[in-house]
Amino acid sequence: MVYIEDWDTFHAEAEKLYLEHPAHTRYVLKYRHKDGKLVLKVTNDRVCLKFTTDQAQDVKRIEKLNNLFVTHMCGKDPHEVTEVDDSVQQKADRPPSSEDTGAAPKKRRGKR
Repeated sequence: MVYIEDWDTFHAEAEKLYLEHPAHTRYVLKYRHKDGKLVLKVTNDRVCLKFTTDQAQDVKRIEKLNNLFVTHMCGKDPHEVTEVDDSVQQKADRPPSSEDTGAAPKKRRGKR
């Protein structure tokens, strides 16, 4: 087992390990309440990489790595998907209109 202290090195090595052996690579995320630490392990049964942190800011980084692995597992290139996700995110940021929802305009009734 190799504990890697630097996140960027761990991220690069974990992605490289997955790309070399996608059918055999797995990762485990474990929170140790007793120590207050989060441990991420990526292994293919021959090489085992571990990253340990107790910082809350690393949770976002781990979430991005998780999304990277899921995207790879779906058979897509994660760098291509990022561009598409940006346009989807822009649509999600604006409030929905009647054109987006497909709803018919409301009819107003006045006094007759």
